[in-house]
Amino acid sequence: MNDVDSLSGLFSELARPAALLELALLAVCLGVAWAVAAVLRPKTGEAGLWFGQRGFDGVLFPLLALALALLAKLALRGRLPVALFQLAVPVLASLALIRVSVRVLHAAFPASPLVRALERSLSWTVWLGAVLWITGLLPVVLSEMEAVSWKIGGAPVSLRSLVEGGLSAVAVMLVMLWLSATLEARLLRASSVNLSVRKMAANTTRAILLLVGLLVAMSAAGIPIGALGVLGGAVGVGIGLGLQKLAANYVSGFVILAERSLRIGDVVKVDNFEGCITDISTRYTVIRAANGRESIVPNEMMITQRVENCSFADPHVALTSTVQVAYGTDLADLMPQLVAAMLAVPRVLADPGPAVQLSSFAADGLELTLVFWIADIANGQGNVRSAVNLAVLQAINQAGVEIPFPQRVLRALPGSQPPQALTARPG
Repeated sequence: MNDVDSLSGLFSELARPAALLELALLAVCLGVAWAVAAVLRPKTGEAGLWFGQRGFDGVLFPLLALALALLAKLALRGRLPVALFQLAVPVLASLALIRVSVRVLHAAFPASPLVRALERSLSWTVWLGAVLWITGLLPVVLSEMEAVSWKIGGAPVSLRSLVEGGLSAVAVMLVMLWLSATLEARLLRASSVNLSVRKMAANTTRAILLLVGLLVAMSAAGIPIGALGVLGGAVGVGIGLGLQKLAANYVSGFVILAERSLRIGDVVKVDNFEGCITDISTRYTVIRAANGRESIVPNEMMITQRVENCSFADPHVALTSTVQVAYGTDLADLMPQLVAAMLAVPRVLADPGPAVQLSSFAADGLELTLVFWIADIANGQGNVRSAVNLAVLQAINQAGVEIPFPQRVLRALPGSQPPQALTARPG
């Protein structure tokens, strides 16, 4: 009954004319918070934890509005009723908590489909707590939850302690995820260090922070750390029986990043799949082929199987193409022209320079092998080979050299009739 009376008294105070002054002050607080967030927002347009996409959908706006509302509430106390601020403060606090949670989850798991479901669950939980706070029912609900208790391992446990411990664990994990995402972004932006080393440092940092966050969250939830000894033994047995492949992939990922035998940007061939390494995570490596197809290769395979790395020690790669010219062609005059034509292609290196070799005496002409070097195999092979072939074809046409096509000579034996030409029959 007291809660109903306090709630009705709150609404009666909102109906007084003094509430208009509170509304004006609250509008000023929101306007100042919005203006500060708009002024401080970076001009690059990048989404961030503090400013979000548009400045007011980040964390800074609700936190600043909440701080100004609290200051205004303290300034008005004793002079005017603060009924409106009693409603505004829980709403702004809930909005700030939701924004922090959502931004941290999006930063830590940018491509996870579960983020949206977690976002809705957190929002409903926070708004439910705000409603209980505003209506004055929160102490009643907490006391009722305290009355629901049972024993676990001989120790009394109440529903309130479990809920509070779970919320504390969620808060600790959100803080650790935010620290992990922030440090990972800073490490990946350090362009002075090799990308593979930055990736290894980011993965290691995230693993350590999440482990520390898990331990602290368990302590906050009231779970004794000593119980992890039994849990660790169970996890060890599980890894030994069914998770050994998964553990091997994680260990192999750290080995690859540490020894730098494979780096992001290398062109490799694994299990007859050739492409450029675009990402190395702790469990798998992503290889993107020239046709756009991507292969997700477990890291254990990258360690235990033979991997062809086209740019491990030397980024220079030799490519070849063939062309036939007619018998009787002056090769001593033609070969330098073909070398000059290949050198005119932008991606062909001058050192080591291209070469033309007489590879075989074919049935229809002289077969020449064109050898040229490139240093950017990640940009593709077919395009530069096509450019070299077009340049060589133009040089051959300008030199007036014939490119032979298959020909067959028929000889008639003495006394035999020459073959008659086949004619198409009408109809």
